[in-house]
Amino acid sequence: MTPKIPISVLVVVHTPRLEILLIERAARPGYWQSVTGSLERPDEPLEAAARREVREETGLEAPPGRLQRWNLAYTFEIYPEWRHRFAPGTTHNVEHVLSLELPGRVAVTLAPDEHTASLWLPWREAADKCFSWSNRDAIRMLAQRCRGTGASDMASAPGNG
Repeated sequence: MTPKIPISVLVVVHTPRLEILLIERAARPGYWQSVTGSLERPDEPLEAAARREVREETGLEAPPGRLQRWNLAYTFEIYPEWRHRFAPGTTHNVEHVLSLELPGRVAVTLAPDEHTASLWLPWREAADKCFSWSNRDAIRMLAQRCRGTGASDMASAPGNG
């Protein structure tokens, strides 16, 4: 097996009302997250990796120009139980954050070997449900980035989270 590259993308898929798509990991029931995945080769552009991961994990196509690269990256320690997938001695991953806004909630087609369920949640509930601190932070930042556009006002309205 070819070792995974310790560079990945995190893609927060959302609607204009800041409803966030979360998917549950097959190998870890109860672990909810946004779309994530490693680069397949060191020179793979981040946007290409993000489009590929969105398609592989949800069946959705990210239209050209819809992916927003945040120029934000997190470095975190790889869980010991997942280190066997990387080259020996690799302990940390660099995760680049992107977002994909869709016009509204859409049905997704999950890769059953990777994920078992999906749901759309208001941004606050989605952030609280994520097991990953970097995913939680990215969802909270998305709400801040949308302030002044009307999206965060809709997300803050009664009954919207």
